[in-house]
Amino acid sequence: MTITEQRTQTYGYADLPGLMGLMTGDEKHGPAATSTLDVLWVLYDRVLRVGPDSADAPGRDRFLLSKGHGPMAYYAVLAAKGFLPVDRLPGFGSYDSPLGHHPDRTLVPGVEIGSGSLGHGLPIAVGTVLGLRAQGLHDPVVWTLIGDAELDEGSNHEAIAFAGPAGLDRLHTVVVDNSSASYARPGGIAARFEAAGWSARTVDGRDHEALYAAFTAPHPGRPHVVVARVEPKNA
Repeated sequence: MTITEQRTQTYGYADLPGLMGLMTGDEKHGPAATSTLDVLWVLYDRVLRVGPDSADAPGRDRFLLSKGHGPMAYYAVLAAKGFLPVDRLPGFGSYDSPLGHHPDRTLVPGVEIGSGSLGHGLPIAVGTVLGLRAQGLHDPVVWTLIGDAELDEGSNHEAIAFAGPAGLDRLHTVVVDNSSASYARPGGIAARFEAAGWSARTVDGRDHEALYAAFTAPHPGRPHVVVARVEPKNA
């Protein structure tokens, strides 16, 4: 099936579990993937200004999956939205498949960065915003999705501390909180960002309307973070 042929078939949120079920094999990191499913769907279905025909357009929104060690949900959403053929999903993780256990920007249409090493996505997103600004591209929005455990990595805190005072209002971060972080933070995750001058919302990570409202909340002059709480990883 080519991408052109696939576009005649419509996939919705209810199809995502079936699409994920096509991906079999070891090292699937299923909980890491399913924790991000609703966030990814709402972003690609209702928020991000990017599609298969604009995946390389200079004015597109950028989405950076920092939580890249569980990409099954990401691949399922990309397939549902026509970025890649559904018939590639069963090959997930195999030797000759472009769909590896970490997404590769050179192999998978629509993927902006190769990821999987935790703590890289948010610093790259900061650099992406600055790079777009230097090119005179002020409309694109940059989104990055990180896991709560990634906040154990110091590189994220350097990015948080820089982005707030720099007023990077084109920068948006989603933290999927499934209670897997090693260290608690006074006031919760959102308070850490707010202390650095960010706009912050905390919502139910399975509630699509709450996610959409948080994603689209105005935050003039400030970067924006949405903490999406989901069931604990080992629940």
